[in-house]
Amino acid sequence: MKLLRVGTTGAERPALLDADGVLRDLTGVVGDIDGTVLADDAALARVRAAAEAGDLPVIEAAGLRVGPPLGRIGKVVCIGLNYHDHARETGAEPPAEPVVFFKAPDTVIGPDDTVLVPRRSTKTDWEVELAVVIGRTARYLDSAADGLAHVAGYAVAHDVSEREFQIERGGTWDKGKNCETFNPLGPWLVTADEIADPQDLTLRLWVNGTLKQHGTTAEQIFPVGEVVCYVSQFMTLYPGDVINTGTPAGVAMGHPDPKPYLRAGDVVELEITGLGRQRQKLKDA
Repeated sequence: MKLLRVGTTGAERPALLDADGVLRDLTGVVGDIDGTVLADDAALARVRAAAEAGDLPVIEAAGLRVGPPLGRIGKVVCIGLNYHDHARETGAEPPAEPVVFFKAPDTVIGPDDTVLVPRRSTKTDWEVELAVVIGRTARYLDSAADGLAHVAGYAVAHDVSEREFQIERGGTWDKGKNCETFNPLGPWLVTADEIADPQDLTLRLWVNGTLKQHGTTAEQIFPVGEVVCYVSQFMTLYPGDVINTGTPAGVAMGHPDPKPYLRAGDVVELEITGLGRQRQKLKDA
């Protein structure tokens, strides 16, 4: 299923994109798309049955904002340097263990919402990523297979980053990762049963119409199942938590000088096989 949330910021309603590409209203079936619903097999069964019956109300999509496909996100866990080609382009050694950092849930915006370039920023960068949405409580998992069994679904994430704040200002990466609007998510949450192999997905990102990133999750150093299992050793993952699993090569930081960092007025578009497409126009904060 392709689940999403539509409407104005803070007042999104749950919806479903059916097999014919028609937007359907889920408000009579579930209150929202969030961790509570994802952890409730009966609720998901109701959604699936309603979708198969074909009698959900149609929503007129024209002009309608698409919000993040997940409400009430608990935490956003991020994995850095998780693609062999991205590590090579930045001159970094592939990590022996996953590099873990966080984004605050309030960085999450809709897939086509405006991204703000922070004040005094000169190195705002793009990163297309596969986002994993947790559907079952995960703690001290035993294997990568167990990790995959705890995944409710997948989405496109844009891990916008400010490299000076991240790398040159001391401390951890968090200052360069948590600026407002720095995590567009969606358009859809695609349930795990629709993704046969999360290590066989193509990721692409364009800036002003020029292709900058074209990679595959097969290049991940730590595959999805391993990432979920690993993170569960250090923190409990709850339904509705999100893991951004890293970006392939092609970021601005990996280009020769002068590096083409983002500026107000730029347009970024990104997509992942089967998970939909995003488009953001940048403006100054």
